[in-house]
Amino acid sequence: MGIEIGIESLTILMVVSLVVLLAAGLPMAFVTGGLGCVFLFVFGSLQDLTLVPSRIFPFMTNHDLAAIPLYIFMAAVLERVGIIEQLFDTAYKVLGGMPGGLASAAVVACTILAAVCGVVGATEVAMGIIALPAMLRRNYNPELAMGSILAGGTLGILIPPSVMAIVYAVVAQQSVGELLIGCVFPGLLLSGMYIAYVTIRCVIDPTLGPPLPPEERVSTREKLALMKGIIPPAILIVLVVGVLFTGAATPVEAAGIGTFGALVIAGTSRALTWDVIGQAGLATVRAVAMVMWIFFGATILVGFYIVEGGQTFIAESILGTGLGAYGILFVMMVILFILGMLIDWIGILLLTVPIFLPILAKLSFDGLLGLPGVESKDVALWYGVIFMVNMQMAFLSPPFGYSLFYLKSVAPPEITMIQVIRAAIPFLFLQGIGLTLVIVFPEIALWLPRQVYG
Repeated sequence: MGIEIGIESLTILMVVSLVVLLAAGLPMAFVTGGLGCVFLFVFGSLQDLTLVPSRIFPFMTNHDLAAIPLYIFMAAVLERVGIIEQLFDTAYKVLGGMPGGLASAAVVACTILAAVCGVVGATEVAMGIIALPAMLRRNYNPELAMGSILAGGTLGILIPPSVMAIVYAVVAQQSVGELLIGCVFPGLLLSGMYIAYVTIRCVIDPTLGPPLPPEERVSTREKLALMKGIIPPAILIVLVVGVLFTGAATPVEAAGIGTFGALVIAGTSRALTWDVIGQAGLATVRAVAMVMWIFFGATILVGFYIVEGGQTFIAESILGTGLGAYGILFVMMVILFILGMLIDWIGILLLTVPIFLPILAKLSFDGLLGLPGVESKDVALWYGVIFMVNMQMAFLSPPFGYSLFYLKSVAPPEITMIQVIRAAIPFLFLQGIGLTLVIVFPEIALWLPRQVYG
């Protein structure tokens, strides 16, 4: 029998231990897994130790998670064969004559890449290497240039295929296909907001993003000729998203189709070599190993907390505030935003979704401002989309937003971290507006899945 401890003291001890160890720079997977085992041993019973294999085994045997390595491998292959550079080059020449056209081109390229591979890190780094120097050479405002890449890169979280959507659906026991389709309109909405913001600012002050000189612009005929360069990735998008929309394939099968398509594209461009396959495979193994170890560690810690009554304690504490359903949702969004400043999205998802989702399922979301609300059967899907929009903010929120460090790692030496953070702030507000719109107008997330799945 372990040491007796109240749930309030256990909650404080777990939070403090987690923050201290993460602040010390220890890996998320080992911190959560190690703390889970220590708490099980010290405060649990011998029977509680069976929690470790019982929590881990479902992840090891979950069929839906097979899509993750396939999508990551697809992204790694496309990154190494120059598709990212080709997409930006096409958007660069087509949109370059507009005010802020190169920044808008970066967002468009990121949107297409999000629909191709759904991996944030690869997009941020590649666009930082390709698009940022091009904009700086054209005397673009550095913060506007970096902000467009930072915000555009995070669209990989939302627009299918999205690794985060797959993980959320598995943890929340929701349909992966419904969630992927539910993210389409919010992702396109945010992409449009980024482009509109860049364009409006550059129309008001052309020095922020000067258009290409007339002698460097291409004719309409040349633009149409350039568009053939995006035909292969466009076909890949239609294949992957199309089979999901029509229900012709499961998300895992769609991932397999996408991976095969990426290899075909690489082969037809004569860039497919054993070295490319080896590097892509190694990158996939590293990424998947990190993800799975975080799964294992976080699920042990959360499982122990739930067994000890933590879920009931959190639910009673939140419901005891007397706030309405939307007030409670607002509190959760604030908690997620704060966590996003400190730890990565996988840890946040695994730590919070098993606790927050059952609370939300008990509430009635009848709508705001006289608008339609959310039926109880749709709450998990709606919250999943809201969660992912919030996690977009986590990628940009200082001090530990991952996208900030991705871009800084490839930015020119004269670019400081303070500049990168300042670049992210306006787009962070845009993401907040997008989050509010999805909450106030839930049909943005729910209409398309309803049309596809009924």
